[in-house]
Amino acid sequence: MTPHALKDWFQREVLPLEAILVTYLRQNWRDQSNIEDLLHDVYLQVYRGARERLPENPRAFVFTTARNLLISRVRRHNIVPIETVADLDALGVAIDTPDQERSTIARDELRRLQTAMDRLPPKYRDVVVMRRLDDLSRAEIAVRLGLSEETVTTYLRRGMCALADMLYAGQSSLTKGEP
Repeated sequence: MTPHALKDWFQREVLPLEAILVTYLRQNWRDQSNIEDLLHDVYLQVYRGARERLPENPRAFVFTTARNLLISRVRRHNIVPIETVADLDALGVAIDTPDQERSTIARDELRRLQTAMDRLPPKYRDVVVMRRLDDLSRAEIAVRLGLSEETVTTYLRRGMCALADMLYAGQSSLTKGEP
């Protein structure tokens, strides 16, 4: 494919998805100041991938690329630098065996999580447990609960946001009985 043809394809198939793509990124990424950078990175990866081979379903390709980019960013943020591990080894810190204080903190955190889970509306709690603990796909959850996949996605998003609010920012409006 020529560079001109690729540019035309990108403008025709990918750029019209920008509004819905930005909405998707905003719903799935907490730091709203990074949305423009994420959008740029998605476009860059889509363009590079399309140079190799044009996708049959551009919309699915764009959103799969965006999802994978978000997952990669989350993983990157969760990585502990090797220098930190080396420093802990040099200090002789016993990493594998938690001390009494760490065990107490961990138990308190589990209690807080259980309390927050108990305060979720049952439909949100069921979806969160099936997706995050049982590792079921949204499609499997939809079948088991007799819901649409869109409803499962909505319940999961609302449930996770409510948990985050309860654990980190106070009480969520969902726990007050509001839809």
